[in-house]
Amino acid sequence: MIHMMSDVLSTNIGEGTNIWQFCVVLKDAKIGKNCNICSHCFIENNVTIGDNVTIKNGVSLYDGIVIENDVFIGPNVAFCNDRYPKSKNKNFKLEPILIKRGASIGANATILPGVTIGENTLIGAGAIVTKDVAAGKIVKGKV
Repeated sequence: MIHMMSDVLSTNIGEGTNIWQFCVVLKDAKIGKNCNICSHCFIENNVTIGDNVTIKNGVSLYDGIVIENDVFIGPNVAFCNDRYPKSKNKNFKLEPILIKRGASIGANATILPGVTIGENTLIGAGAIVTKDVAAGKIVKGKV
């Protein structure tokens, strides 16, 4: 189901996926089966989302983000793909982010560029993730 009040340009969306109102999905984004993309989300072109992923309200996924299967992204999680952001940056260097299978990221966490979050990892609400997190870890605060 794609809500009529969303702007979805991609045709790469799996069966059973719901995209709710006020979402924007650019044309080259890839979204798997049985996902739930809640309202007010933005998904850029070079983003891949696996199957059975939940992305709660207010999340923006920028180029270079890969989310594997069975991942939960809480409300207002912030992903950053540029270590030195500037307006009209001519030296932009995209640093991809990988969220591995079964990970859960709590509300308002911030995930900095170039980070990999391991399988079945739990990132606490409000955490700031500055480096890779190994599989199966539970982390909170600044990591």
